[in-house]
Amino acid sequence: METLLDLWAAYGSTVVFSIVNAFFALSTYAVLSTGVLSFTTVVFAAVGGFLSAQMVGHLAVSLYVAFPAAALGGGLAAALVAAAFLKLESHWMALASLALVLITRVVALNAPVLTGGVNGLIVPMRVEPLDLAILLAIVAFVFYRLYNSWYGLASRAVREDPAVASTMGIAPRRIQFIAFVISGIVGGLGGAALAFTLQFLSPETYFISIAFTMLASTVLGGSFHWLGPIIGALVFTALPMTMQAFLPQIEDVAKGVALLLIMIFLPRGLIDPRAIRLKRAAKRRQAQESTVHA
Repeated sequence: METLLDLWAAYGSTVVFSIVNAFFALSTYAVLSTGVLSFTTVVFAAVGGFLSAQMVGHLAVSLYVAFPAAALGGGLAAALVAAAFLKLESHWMALASLALVLITRVVALNAPVLTGGVNGLIVPMRVEPLDLAILLAIVAFVFYRLYNSWYGLASRAVREDPAVASTMGIAPRRIQFIAFVISGIVGGLGGAALAFTLQFLSPETYFISIAFTMLASTVLGGSFHWLGPIIGALVFTALPMTMQAFLPQIEDVAKGVALLLIMIFLPRGLIDPRAIRLKRAAKRRQAQESTVHA
């Protein structure tokens, strides 16, 4: 028991931030699974984080109310963003989403009543790691069901070729709109999870660092399966601590080299459904050939 406590004392914060980053990565995956590259998860996280912090600080609500409110706020923000952004081409959408992240930071700086402004905002409540793990498990189960549903098939078809998907009776813009709303809900939950983990928010909390983290986690884990972002968030969060333990002098260089190696040798991420299917097919062929020769 004492050994477990020592391990948690050493790596507990890494586990907690891995869970928080998994929400951001899943939010990014939700839109990327329909062929849309967007950084608006940062905006949804800011909405969810500041909204939940204000509700806890001024209305004294519990976390069981604050988290659903953050999800609802992120989802509504996503619906508004999707209504405007889905009219843009893919590269313009990515640029517009980056611009929106910058605008969100400026708003956070100049709205002290809502965000605390330059002084930041103290969050008078903390979430337990077990509660975060349960919430992530629920979100992961929802993504599992979506992946194996008609929506999952439609989103993969839209990602591969929207024109072909249209000929199959699928409305690409409708699927992408749903993806944005899902992204907003999960991003709002991630924003609230970060707020109740740090217990302090500032305009810098929801900024470029989150955009880099969510994109790196999704790419590392794999953007073709819902499990990829979760694994990617764990790897990306644990990597700095691992490098610090073994190569403290060249930690940043070693981390960069590790990321490059993963991207070069695993371009589709750590979780690749296509590679798994190909391996299974190869095994079946070998089994059939063995049976024939026998």
